[in-house]
Amino acid sequence: MDNFPGFPWSTAPRPSPHRDDHPLRAGSAVSKGSDLVLLLLAGFRSLADAAQTELTALGYHDVRPVTGFAVRAVASGADTASELGRRLTITKQAAAKTIVGLQQSGYVEIDGDPDDARLKRIRVTDHGFQMLSDSEAIFDRLRKQWAKKVGGVKLREIEAGLATLAGVEPLRLDTPGWLARDVAAH
Repeated sequence: MDNFPGFPWSTAPRPSPHRDDHPLRAGSAVSKGSDLVLLLLAGFRSLADAAQTELTALGYHDVRPVTGFAVRAVASGADTASELGRRLTITKQAAAKTIVGLQQSGYVEIDGDPDDARLKRIRVTDHGFQMLSDSEAIFDRLRKQWAKKVGGVKLREIEAGLATLAGVEPLRLDTPGWLARDVAAH
């Protein structure tokens, strides 16, 4: 883990946040792969935190980034705890706990399967779809703010570059489980 300075588990020396040549300071050239990873993570975190703040102001007091990932997974067909667990790369037990929280918040409902009484099917409620719609509008506004900061053309170039580097496969919703799995392994 020494190759990830600044990560909490790293034993590498951390650069002073007050130095003018800090690699993550605005305007600095990123020269290391770990700097790029941290900048990408910081961008994600910045958008997610801002969106969460706005969603809270709209009355969605219980929304966390994982909430959006989970509701989107259910909306795209993860209609059982097992399937939700696979899509989020979390255990079936963690998926069941997530479902209970989503149900208590009114984002999903659980129905019995007409063909198999043992199965419980999950579906997104109107409230859940409204939360997704509101969050999409917020992310659109946040993107416009970023475009004002760096310029619309530059932001489109960044997005195109990231699409080229990351690929254009359907977006993966397993990031929360993926992050938690890797942290738990250490």
